[in-house]
Amino acid sequence: MTTGAEGVRATGAEAIAELYARHSVSAFRLAYLLTGDSDQAEDLVQDAFVKLIGRFADLRSPESFDAYLRRTLVNLTYGSFRRRRVERSYLARTHAAAAVSTEGLPDVEGRDALWNQLLQIAPRQRAALVLRYYEDLTEAQTADVLGCSVRTVKSLVSRGMQAMRSLQGGDLP
Repeated sequence: MTTGAEGVRATGAEAIAELYARHSVSAFRLAYLLTGDSDQAEDLVQDAFVKLIGRFADLRSPESFDAYLRRTLVNLTYGSFRRRRVERSYLARTHAAAAVSTEGLPDVEGRDALWNQLLQIAPRQRAALVLRYYEDLTEAQTADVLGCSVRTVKSLVSRGMQAMRSLQGGDLP
């Protein structure tokens, strides 16, 4: 059995399958938390692996595949949000957009309410919160994934928590 980046060079398809098996679950979880859509998360994970495997020889530190994968997922998520925003803008201009109502959705638990609130905050703040608190990354690791400074991560987390508090009515610590 091969390990890490050395295996990709050594055995090709088997090592790629091993990397996928080792990282796909956590990658899907991150993508799902960033998007809130399992189908979109699956697509993003596949796209991220295709991009990384295609450029694997160019990675500065192949041992850090998981960090490159996280960064790629975050970038792909931002791109999908941009595309969605452009699509919605076009539909609004052509008056073809139908109003989407969330009133009929049942509020089963407080978790669902929290999840909905998380989806309402800015994507970059959401990414910072998910990476910091769900993925349990340090501020420095989060900064690396987001491609910003530690100071920016602190600001994004603070503003994200404030947005969550205001959506919840001030109940968060």
